[in-house]
Amino acid sequence: MNRITVINALMKQRRLKNYLEIGVFNGHVFFRVKSKFKIAVDPEFAFDGMRKLVKTVINPYNLFNKYYQKTSDEFFANDAQNVFAEKKIQLAFIDGMHEYSFALRDVENTLRYLADNGVIVMHDCNPAKRENAISFKEWKTNGSGDWNGDVWKTILNLRSMRDDINVFVLDNDFGLGIITKRKPENRLSFSEKEIDAFTFEDFDIHRKEWLNLKPVEYFYEYFKLM
Repeated sequence: MNRITVINALMKQRRLKNYLEIGVFNGHVFFRVKSKFKIAVDPEFAFDGMRKLVKTVINPYNLFNKYYQKTSDEFFANDAQNVFAEKKIQLAFIDGMHEYSFALRDVENTLRYLADNGVIVMHDCNPAKRENAISFKEWKTNGSGDWNGDVWKTILNLRSMRDDINVFVLDNDFGLGIITKRKPENRLSFSEKEIDAFTFEDFDIHRKEWLNLKPVEYFYEYFKLM
């Protein structure tokens, strides 16, 4: 199971329709989603008009896509209120800048427009090694392989600061964070100062507890999917 499987299962089985994706890049995930209301946000899309055309032939739902080539901060500041005025977000996939402050803002901004039955899926919540969890500056300079950043701190923050959402992470595809408007299963009690100070080594010791890490099978149980 990967992020595409999770997103398509939620769209189909829960009959979700309105989709937002932050961090679209080449559209690997975005173009596969079947919805007449799809919003793509990325400061630099890695595809051209021909790829859009081909992907529309393959998946006709792409005919209705709306593209916002800007940062997610700019989108939420200038566009979101109008875009979601009549249609709330039912499913959001957040895969933008993989740094704590950016990821946290993306979740908090998305929650403002999320429907009561909506779901947020976050990528890169469970980095396997320290080299996967370095800063963007370090990764651009000396990094190699997959970069997950410190998105994991966003999970800690949400589980410590919010009592109106339930948050857990599926143990697959670099950690898929799942956020819904339900009473928390359990919570953490860290301060923002403590979260800022945690190192990857701290995380590595406590990842199962801190992430509320769940096996893949839990996804089907939680959402009561067939």
